[in-house]
Order: sequence, then structure tokens, then C-alpha cells
Amino acid sequence: MSLASPPPEGPVRPTGRFLWSHPAHAIALGFGSGLSPWAPGTVGTLWAWLSFLVLDLWLDDRQWALLLGAGLLVGWWACTLTARHLHTKDPGCIVWDEILAFWAVLWLVTPTTGEALWSRHLAAFILFRAFDTIKAGPVGWADRAFRGGGWRGGFGILFDDLVAALCTLLVVALWVFFN
Repeated sequence: MSLASPPPEGPVRPTGRFLWSHPAHAIALGFGSGLSPWAPGTVGTLWAWLSFLVLDLWLDDRQWALLLGAGLLVGWWACTLTARHLHTKDPGCIVWDEILAFWAVLWLVTPTTGEALWSRHLAAFILFRAFDTIKAGPVGWADRAFRGGGWRGGFGILFDDLVAALCTLLVVALWVFFN
């Protein structure tokens, strides 16, 4: 008989110790940005924006595509495991979904420079956060489509943000087209 304490019954509150206790936690919690007590999804998206600006100095389009593809697979694993360890199906502190989706948005809207770059980035940020927060239309459908635990739920954590990214890109494309 094991003397170890039984696992907690309800949701686990993530801490700095939890963050660094497993590589999946560090990834899923956005290397700490998901621990923000105020709007972790927004903080994770801001972290994505800052890290994109740094990474984009060194990555070309092929490398971005590889990073996003690998990030999707690794993120699926990390989000699934971290949600399981937190005893919650879609914890708000998991922000890898925002990071990955917003990196994709920024990668696709960045081939501009100067003032157009910043206005397009800011518009993309506002639109993405609105789609992700409100979850209307296709984003709401995506949020409901893969509810649950396990691998299905881990994919669901990512899926609604990817749909929010697609909606953001559609609006930005229409904005650019009509201006």
C-alpha cells in the first residue's frame, strides 16, 4: 500500500512550482504568462506578440511553418497533459493555444513594414482577442465541438483559437482588400 497522498478531487490552482514541474506545463502555460491573475489569455497573446517580434528576426517562412506545425503537435500533447494534471477540461491558465494561433496570425499579416505593420498587428490583436473571448459563430462552434477530457479535449483547447485566428485573418484580408 502506498503512503503517497491521493490526487486532489477538484481543480488544481497552478503555481510557479507547478509550471516548472513538467515541460508540458511550461509550454501549455506559456512559460509563465498563463499564471497571470488578470486575463491570462490576453497576457498570453501579448507574450505571443513580443516573442513573435523577437523570433521573426531569425526565422524565415519555412522555419515559421515548421515551428507552427511542431508547435501544434507539441501543444496538443502539452495542453492535454496539463489539463489532466490541473483536473480541468479547459483551464484558463493554458495559453499555448493563444500563443500558437496568434503567431500564425502575425506570420501571415507581417509582410508589411513601418506604420502599416503596427496598425495591422494592433488590429489583428484586437480582433483575435475579441473572437477568442466572445466565441460567437464558428469560434463558439469550435469551442463546443471538442469538449471533454483526454486527447479530444486537448485538441479542443487548441481548435477554437485556431478558428479565432482564421476569423481574424479573414477580417484583416477583407480590410486590406477594401482599403
